[in-house]
Amino acid sequence: MATANNPISHHTSHTMGNGASSSSCCGIHGDASHPIGHHTSHTMENGAGSSNNGAHGDGATSCVNGHNQGDVLDAPLMSPATDFFNWNMEHNEADQGPLTDVSPCSSVSRDIDDSDVGTTTSDATPMSSVVNLANFSIIDSTLREGEQFITAYFNIAQKIRIAQGLDDFGVDYIELTSPAASEQSRADCEAICKLGLRAKVLCHIRCNMDDARIAVQTGVDGINMCIGTSSQLMKHSHGKDMAYISAKAQEVIEYVKSKNIEIRFSGEDSFRSDFSEILKLYSLVDRLGADRVGIADTVGGATPIEVYDKIDALRKAVSCDIETHFHNDTGCAIANAFVALEAGATHIDTTVLGIGERNGITPLGGLMACLIPTDRKFALSKYRLEKLNYLEKLVAQIVGVEIPFNNFTLSLKDME
Repeated sequence: MATANNPISHHTSHTMGNGASSSSCCGIHGDASHPIGHHTSHTMENGAGSSNNGAHGDGATSCVNGHNQGDVLDAPLMSPATDFFNWNMEHNEADQGPLTDVSPCSSVSRDIDDSDVGTTTSDATPMSSVVNLANFSIIDSTLREGEQFITAYFNIAQKIRIAQGLDDFGVDYIELTSPAASEQSRADCEAICKLGLRAKVLCHIRCNMDDARIAVQTGVDGINMCIGTSSQLMKHSHGKDMAYISAKAQEVIEYVKSKNIEIRFSGEDSFRSDFSEILKLYSLVDRLGADRVGIADTVGGATPIEVYDKIDALRKAVSCDIETHFHNDTGCAIANAFVALEAGATHIDTTVLGIGERNGITPLGGLMACLIPTDRKFALSKYRLEKLNYLEKLVAQIVGVEIPFNNFTLSLKDME
């Protein structure tokens, strides 16, 4: 546990051998007076939230693999081996600015006939019957969870390009690092709120009134609030019990709702929490007027069966929306996200290329590849799939990685 004289290190992980919590996708908690390291996470009780921006000071430039990233796209990019078709560049992003070797379409697989879509056999039930996509939204967290990726040092110019790209693709929400994390994070949040995006802008905060006041002042459309609820985090992270959590949640929810701003309450490490207590807590915040409750697989160990059972139980306990956040430590993030939708979840957290802490979270492209056969017409009417390749190459170049050889593919017909 960090103290006022012991700054949090650059990269910590979810849990240590003795069960002590460290930086996770949902939070590190520390004393209000200690400095915050580069890669902390969702929330910190009595301490500042996460940000990488302290690493590059004024946010003007940042360094990835020894390269200046002030100019977002200097380095050459490797196109995926499946980019067989040379689309007319006029079909691409004339308004996005030049990209080195970025084609306007996603990786190409075989065309899918209409007869292939929605069924597995001639007498099978259509896949669209199990997922209500009309009640589904993407919360992309590339600019929050993605900042925890080991080489993610986004400056403000890069954040703006990513935010505009996500908005052009059609995500419903863009989640940003807590403006309480640093002065740079606050300034970046205000700048993105002023872009006039169609997507709603969210910021992530601790279950803490000071954080809530700072967040409201930035002009965000919504606030994602989080605090540890597993026994490990309640003991080793913030040291509070469920009664304390309930009281703080009520205080923050009532304040944020009085400002006519959306609010989500989420328990960090909720999949490893006592789920009977989660249901009681979430029923309370639902009655208090929370717009969403969030359930987070913070350590990436949930299985699809477990996800279905818990989301199904939660759906029966609350009337508000349900947001889900799945880490990919066991390779189940996409499957878990899809099963969560089947069970009644309404919001899925994603990042471009799945970047994030450790193995990252549900990738935007992978989720889309899974949803296309489920309800192709809906997906095509809501999302601009031809923008996905641009986004993936933009983010890959900024963080200094190659797009995986086995990246998820979408057919040309998917984009028609």
